[in-house]
Amino acid sequence: MSFSFPVETVMEGAARIVVPDLKAFRRAVSDYAPSRAPVFYNPVMQLNRDMAVLTLQAYQGIVGRGLSVSEPLAGCGVRGIRFAKEVDGVDRVELNDINPEAFKLARYNIRLNGLTERVSVANEDANLFLSQHAAPHERFDFVDVDPFGAPAPYMDSAIRALRDGGMLALTATDLAPLCGVFPKAALRKYGGLPLRTEYCHEIAVRLLAGRLVTTAASHDIGTRILFSHSTSHYIRVYASASHGARKADESLQRMGYVLHCFTCLHRETTVGATPTVKERCDECGSAMRAAGPLWLGRIADKRFCELMEKEASARNAENKRQIRKMLFLIKNECDAPTTYYVVDKICDRLGLSVPALGEVVSRLQERGFCAAPTHFHSRGVRTDASATTVTATVREIAGQS
Repeated sequence: MSFSFPVETVMEGAARIVVPDLKAFRRAVSDYAPSRAPVFYNPVMQLNRDMAVLTLQAYQGIVGRGLSVSEPLAGCGVRGIRFAKEVDGVDRVELNDINPEAFKLARYNIRLNGLTERVSVANEDANLFLSQHAAPHERFDFVDVDPFGAPAPYMDSAIRALRDGGMLALTATDLAPLCGVFPKAALRKYGGLPLRTEYCHEIAVRLLAGRLVTTAASHDIGTRILFSHSTSHYIRVYASASHGARKADESLQRMGYVLHCFTCLHRETTVGATPTVKERCDECGSAMRAAGPLWLGRIADKRFCELMEKEASARNAENKRQIRKMLFLIKNECDAPTTYYVVDKICDRLGLSVPALGEVVSRLQERGFCAAPTHFHSRGVRTDASATTVTATVREIAGQS
C-alpha cells in the first residue's frame, strides 16, 4: 500500500509498524518532528508504551479473564497493536483516530500484524467514539488515553466507557501548566492550582489524579490509583474504577491540599475540599502557599508494582534495565510521605557541597525517620522528617565530607 507521505517500517516490542519517516519532517535540529508529520508517532514514548504493556498484563492477571481494550487516540496504532500481540488475555482492541491518514495507516498496520480478527479501527472524534461505548454492555475493561497535551477533554467520556472494575490510563504531556509555569491553565484543565516547587512533578501527578477522581465521582464512580510515573516530558496515571456513590465519596475524602513554605522548605498536607489553610509556616513563620485541590492518597500500589516487576522480569524489553529500576523505586516509595526533598536544592541554598543521596537516606533512617529515594528525581528523598531536620542532616553530612 502506498501513502501520500514518506514512511518507514520499525519494530517495537513484538509489533512491526509502518510509521511516518520523521527525518523527512524535521526542518531544523530543534524541530519536534512528530507534530509535523501527517500521522502522530513519537519513538521517544516507547518506554511509555512498554510500561503500558506491563500494566495491562498485571491488571489482566488480577481480573483473570479476557479483556476488551480501547485506544481512542491511536495515531499509527502501535500501542493497541502491541496490546494485542504482547498481553495475554486481550480478546479485542478497538482503536480510533479522527485523522483520516492515521485511520488508513493504523488499518494497514493491523493487517500487517495479522490482527484483523481481534483489532479494529474507527475514524471518529475521540469523545464521540467513547460515548458510543457508554452503554453497560458496550464498555471496555481498559481505556488508554494518550493525547498530545492534556487528557482532560477526554476524561468524562473515557470514564463512562469503562466497566465497573475497569482500568483507565492517562498521559499528560502539558507539564508547563501542571508544574506551575501557567497556573491558570492548570486550574482550567485540572481544577486545581500547582506550585513551582522542587517536587512539582509529583504535584502534577496528584493534580491529574485529582481531576480523574472528581470527574469519576460525578458519575458515582470511585477511583483507586494503582500506578503512576513521571518520565521525561510527561506523567502517566493508571487507575481502577468502582461503581457506587459510596465508593465515589470514599475517593473524594482523599482530596486536599499541599502547603509549602518557600523560605524554609517546610511542607504539609491538609485533607478536605474546603480545609482551613494555614497562612503561616509552623517552622519559620513565613507565608505558606497552597497547591490543590489534588489527590492525597497513594499514587502507586505496592502489590500492583510487584506484579509489574514479575512481568518485567519475564520479558526481554529493550528498556528492561530502566523499567526495572523505575519499578523498584516506585514500589519502595509507595507508602512514603507525600512530597520529597531535593538534596541539591538544599545545598544550593546553604552553599554546601552535595553529599551522596544514599548517605542522606541512611542517616535519616538511623534517626528513626522514614526515608526513601524517589523515581521523580534522581537526587530526591521522601521522608517524614521535618524540613529543619532534613536541612540539618544534609548540613551535617556535607560538613563531614
